[in-house]
Amino acid sequence: MALKTRFTQAFGLDHPVALAPMAGAAGGALAAAVARAGGLGLLGGGYGDADWTFAEWDRAGDAPIGVGFITWKLTPAVLEAALMRGPRAVMLSFGDPAPFAPAIHAAAVPLVCQCQTLDHARAALDVGARVLVAQGAEAGGHGGARGTLTLVPEIADLLAARSPQTLLLAAGGIADGRGLAAALMLGADGALIGTRFWAAAEALVPEGFHGAAVAAGGDATVRGRTPDAARLLDWPEPFTIRTLRSGFTDRWSDDTGALRANAAARAAWAQAQAQGDAANGTPVAGESIGLIHDILPAAALLHRISSEAEQRLRCSP
Repeated sequence: MALKTRFTQAFGLDHPVALAPMAGAAGGALAAAVARAGGLGLLGGGYGDADWTFAEWDRAGDAPIGVGFITWKLTPAVLEAALMRGPRAVMLSFGDPAPFAPAIHAAAVPLVCQCQTLDHARAALDVGARVLVAQGAEAGGHGGARGTLTLVPEIADLLAARSPQTLLLAAGGIADGRGLAAALMLGADGALIGTRFWAAAEALVPEGFHGAAVAAGGDATVRGRTPDAARLLDWPEPFTIRTLRSGFTDRWSDDTGALRANAAARAAWAQAQAQGDAANGTPVAGESIGLIHDILPAAALLHRISSEAEQRLRCSP
């Protein structure tokens, strides 16, 4: 039984899985590993740091990868430079895609829009997105309030009624074959997976963070604005960030204004992040962390997830 979907057919993939373009973690090696193993590898362009993005793109070599950006921080110049590299896709998240969609379409590159609400989905359709990602609140990193289990089928119904040709990926809480199979049963054409690949050997994640993740359960994550305050980032409403709970989040989650004013505390946090100190930093991970018990190469993870999903779907009535 081959796990073929409209998503695999449209992008020429072996597995209906895309790598979430996690800022700072999904570098060139990880995106290339997913792409070469038959998934859609998306580089984490994040806040649009051109030097980091294109240095990591170079590290992907000749692997056919795409790129994702945080929309409210993206600039036309960075997008133009990315499009010149012929990406497999450009994914936009957390903001209005309308200012950037024409350039992406003109370059004949598929536009992927991540959505946390039905209004986000409608806006993505208005600008001609080829793929929508329905991101549930279980996801690591920034997101909204809706749960994956209900958001995915609701957006699937919207697409069926308004734009049947548009593809749908599910995101949030998917870390194994059970999650991928469930996403397909809910009406998605595949899954966008972040946390499971964040815990891959190629991810740009300190060893200490990986160790903390393997030891953690899903109850150990929290949503809030503490890491954004530590970075002096003004994230727009309604987006908050999910991370592992730590001494740092316990101390500052209810006092982010004071954190912004405390340069020493912010510097200590930055050092903890760089060193992989999970007790004093904020590892970015979703609720699926409780399903992760090892750190493996991305290709092995991708094949395992796809194989498990095939087995689950083969046994379904």
